[in-house]
Amino acid sequence: MANLTSFPNNLDEKKHQCSAIIETPKQRRNKFDYDPDSNLFKLGGLLPEGMMFPFDFGFVPSTLGQDGDPLDVMVLMDEPAHVGCLLDVRIIGLIEADQTEKGKTETNARLLAVAVHSYSHENIKSIKELQPSLIEQIEQFFVSYNKLRGKKFEVTGTGGPDKALAALKEGIKAFKKKKKS
Repeated sequence: MANLTSFPNNLDEKKHQCSAIIETPKQRRNKFDYDPDSNLFKLGGLLPEGMMFPFDFGFVPSTLGQDGDPLDVMVLMDEPAHVGCLLDVRIIGLIEADQTEKGKTETNARLLAVAVHSYSHENIKSIKELQPSLIEQIEQFFVSYNKLRGKKFEVTGTGGPDKALAALKEGIKAFKKKKKS
């Protein structure tokens, strides 16, 4: 079986759509991580009682972020997906952040998307259409989540679909470059 991080992302720039693979479903305390060596999803951590993922969380395949992993994506949709689910998503924006671990700081943005097959979010095309309080809650989730893992997550801004698409294209470029080397 092929490594899922190399699965085609099927980017459609015009529609701002691509594929995403869910690692951790919405409303779960268990954090799952895809392990390319075994091609399985393994338990990567557990959130404390009362804390859970606010939306489905995963990655866009055939991309590479500054942290060496595929680009992260949080997906808004009506019901939680399951671990390993392949979804078609529309990229609506991103949360920009500096993430510090063991004194090393790197940019680690989180893409925001809506599932193409969604009734509740079917008309959302931009992060600007979300309530500011929802964006703030998502940002605070990432701050708290990273703090629990011994990392500092400092939000530096947000961007709309075009900025997110540019970050996605950079991630695809980085993936192709690494693949060639």
